[in-house]
Amino acid sequence: MAQGDLEIVLLDILKELHSKYKSLQEGVVANYIPELAKVNPDLFSICIVTVDGQVYEIGDYEQLFTIQSISKVFAYGLALEDHGQVEVLKRVGVEPTGEAFNAIILDEQSKRPYNPMVNAGAIATTSLIKGSGATERLNRMLDMFQRYIGRDVFVDISVFTSERSTGHRNRAMAHLMLNFGMIDRNIEEALDLYFQQCAVIVNCHDLAVMAATLANRGINPISKKQAVDKRYIKDILSVMYTCGMYNFAGEWAYKIGIPAKSGVCGGIIAVVPHKMGIGVFSPPLDARGNSVRGVKVCEELSQQLGLHLFECSDQGWKYGEEIC
Repeated sequence: MAQGDLEIVLLDILKELHSKYKSLQEGVVANYIPELAKVNPDLFSICIVTVDGQVYEIGDYEQLFTIQSISKVFAYGLALEDHGQVEVLKRVGVEPTGEAFNAIILDEQSKRPYNPMVNAGAIATTSLIKGSGATERLNRMLDMFQRYIGRDVFVDISVFTSERSTGHRNRAMAHLMLNFGMIDRNIEEALDLYFQQCAVIVNCHDLAVMAATLANRGINPISKKQAVDKRYIKDILSVMYTCGMYNFAGEWAYKIGIPAKSGVCGGIIAVVPHKMGIGVFSPPLDARGNSVRGVKVCEELSQQLGLHLFECSDQGWKYGEEIC
């Protein structure tokens, strides 16, 4: 199949899925953060970026929103670069919890948060980011996002303020981890950086570029800049695969079969190693905090393109080879 024919196939699939699920009314927009409750539930976009920089997108892909929990993936990568795998593992585990993303639980034996994709683990991860003070750590975080996205990024101050003023559950997690020595930095400073990373402003196109960067050994396929040391890609993708979709992670791995991360903004990123990154944005969430339309779109993309990591059907191998 020629490149032009492949473009037509992918665009047709995206158009079909967007049309199929645009009228779906299931799910509820996140409202535990007041600013998030103001989002239009009808917004919906899908974007694919391949590792050679081809872009296929439809819907409201330029609509801005805050990245929320999807940021945990990239903060984890920065913590790994700052400290290495061994040191990070001392503070944050890599086991799925089977619990909600905001559960106040730690591993009973190690006293670590279970993984960096749930809130407790993400707060511990963010507290590891190096810097001489709050401003330097924030600037390093923003620079990291800029490498993944390919443009300057900013924090939505209203969302940050909203999260900061209502984040009592996250404060409880931080105090619990301080008690067991998993956080040794000023709690409010660590929480502020965590709330700021969640309030970074992106769009669906950005999500797909970020996912494609992970698929491309840490190299942004548009800017060609190295966003993260390639030695940590396997660590990042492994945790995404087992823990990225919260207490839906097992069913996601079984049905869809690619590393992914969701956020209460309604975004999902999915990574097909060496092939592509997928971004979906649709604010209404299911009971687990995952985008309803997003999950359905990713499931169909996986089936139609044969993207499951363990796919071995004729269709899977055919599309898998040609998308590269």
